[in-house]
Amino acid sequence: MGEILRALEKMAKPGVSGLELDQKAEEMILAAGGAPAFKGYRGRLSEPPFPSVICFSLNEELVHGIATADKIIADGDLVSIDIGMRWPAKSADVAGREQDGYFTDTAITIAVGKVPAEQKKLLAVTKQALEAGIKAAQPGNTVADIGLAVQSYIESQGNYGIVRDLVGHGVGHAVHEEPRVPNYHDKKLAKWVLRPGVVIAIEPMIALGGHAVQVGADGWTITMADGTRSAHFEHTIVITADGPVVATRRPGETQS
Repeated sequence: MGEILRALEKMAKPGVSGLELDQKAEEMILAAGGAPAFKGYRGRLSEPPFPSVICFSLNEELVHGIATADKIIADGDLVSIDIGMRWPAKSADVAGREQDGYFTDTAITIAVGKVPAEQKKLLAVTKQALEAGIKAAQPGNTVADIGLAVQSYIESQGNYGIVRDLVGHGVGHAVHEEPRVPNYHDKKLAKWVLRPGVVIAIEPMIALGGHAVQVGADGWTITMADGTRSAHFEHTIVITADGPVVATRRPGETQS
């Protein structure tokens, strides 16, 4: 997954469409022996199936943007790319019975061309907040500890909108599983202890303005209600006895 996201990051230049990135993502996922996790996904029957392989969101679009041919990257854009993959697409258990593979989920926000310093800082703060959450994902800690670490770091860096209506989640056997993994401290989740074998997606989502979001007319794209620019970073984390292992690191990704 990390290699695929790195390739898409390098492609994200002015003039490139969401559809081009989407097609490349599908090609690479299939070549790796996986299957797209988002294409056709619906959280509930009342929702339309998600139509693209990646979530492709621009500027004030926070998450779940649809990758289309008429959505074209311009100089100065903030581009968020979110990928889910099941790998392997099919496998066999010890008895030779066919079974589905495991799910991972990862995202990045990229500044294309010249963007103001406050937007560069927004990306840096969101990425570092993810690292703070990963560090807190120690066996014996709780999901509440992750949210506290993410929130505390963001609030130490300035006045940002920490999105509350969307959260990280368990992942592995399905695209979305329990537990919820908020980017703020939720004391109720102090009961949810992290044990070896737990797999979660930590994904800080913050904006330059408020935290309120709204769903677009397509039924999927979630934007900041006040129109301010936003950022989203995500990794899939496996809790082990020795600490958190990041399953979706990108080649050459700087860790802290």
